[in-house]
Amino acid sequence: MKTESEKLSPTRVKLTVEVPFDDLKPAVEAATTKIADQVQIPGFRKGKVPSKLVEQRFGRPAIMQEAVNDALPDFYQKAAAEAEIKPVGRPEVEVNEVPGLDGSEEGNLLFTVEQDVRPEIALPDFSTYEVEIEEPEVDADAVQVRLDELRERFGTLVGVDRPAADGDFVSLDMVATIEDEEIESVEGVSYQIGEGNMLEGLDEALIGLSAEETTTFVSTLAGGDRAGEEAQVKVTAQSVKVRELPEADDEFAEMASEFDTIDELKEDLKTQAAADAEGNRVALARNALLEKLLEELEIPVPEQLVEDEILSHLENEGKEAGDPHGEEIREDTEKAVRAQFLLDEINGTREVNVDQGDLMNYMTQLSAQYGIEPNQLLQMLAQSGQLEQIFSEVQRSKALDVVLADVIVKNAAGDVLDLGLSSEESDESGDAEAAAEEKAPAKKAPAKKADDAAAESTDSE
Repeated sequence: MKTESEKLSPTRVKLTVEVPFDDLKPAVEAATTKIADQVQIPGFRKGKVPSKLVEQRFGRPAIMQEAVNDALPDFYQKAAAEAEIKPVGRPEVEVNEVPGLDGSEEGNLLFTVEQDVRPEIALPDFSTYEVEIEEPEVDADAVQVRLDELRERFGTLVGVDRPAADGDFVSLDMVATIEDEEIESVEGVSYQIGEGNMLEGLDEALIGLSAEETTTFVSTLAGGDRAGEEAQVKVTAQSVKVRELPEADDEFAEMASEFDTIDELKEDLKTQAAADAEGNRVALARNALLEKLLEELEIPVPEQLVEDEILSHLENEGKEAGDPHGEEIREDTEKAVRAQFLLDEINGTREVNVDQGDLMNYMTQLSAQYGIEPNQLLQMLAQSGQLEQIFSEVQRSKALDVVLADVIVKNAAGDVLDLGLSSEESDESGDAEAAAEEKAPAKKAPAKKADDAAAESTDSE
């Protein structure tokens, strides 16, 4: 087999492939057998029809077409390997010549392939790189935020006799209709005004609504068979409640923690905040380095790949191709693809090992963000075929940590910070938690935010 490669652009190549008939012959024999197994000819048992009779009955062109269709994927894979390209997206294949149509066993199969590929990226000397971050502070406010979050976990909902306000909890009934046809309804759902995780316009409709009062508003349905269509929504507030928080005293400390006094609890919360701040420094440095690299390096992206990612995002949201939202996410989509190309290139130049602990840490972080049990999330990812993507995300994050160990990181005052990273340590441990934060889709679980993960399909090579 002979392969010629022509570079059409930094992200696209054209392969011209010639396959001798001898290499195609096994596929021709297999195609003949395949057709024979599928047909019934009087006087012969199924699957026992002679090859010559199959050829007489169905014609040599039909057999050759079947053979070429079945063999092309393997020939293409060999050609891509021979040309040493890194494909992304779908190849465009054109068959130019098919040998043996006249019954002979001479000539070559000739086909061409246009294929998007990963661009060549010239990585810099990371030891010359310097990034600046604003260090997170551990002060009284940081401790108070943690204390308030803990108090909210132990808070109680109490009914109030007044119109609903932002932050209140409303028990509601809701019915969505389109042209008097009921599309969806819910009863007794508890919703906190301001969460914004239900229908658009619901928060505004509920504010000012008292218990047993009803109002209507128009909203665009986000899911179901009628996704993307406008519906008339009637909502009734059954009750309005506020969350009352327990006093932050010694009694609360005993109830909510292992400590006997509120001062001991606050000291522990301060320690936790300090530990988080240390981890946040690494995440901030990682993000700063990635932004700097994306800004300074020339990383072209295949146009068709970006279009495919945008279309996939629109379909996930129930929108049609050409929806204006596609242009709104174009810049973020291109940036996501560029970032993935960059991290994969770094990963290819460094030895980065991902162990089970890294994967489990990542899964734990994602499950916490989605509010799903880790085992349930693992099953969802396995069923949707995304486990390989998860592995790639963890590996990319660890690769970034490896090079971050070579970079000078300073705070706003100009002090050089020791992030506790080294190329060796990063290869073995990494930071799966930060990997989850960076990926942190908000696409529906397990892929909640298409804008942040728009380039995933670039793994399909």
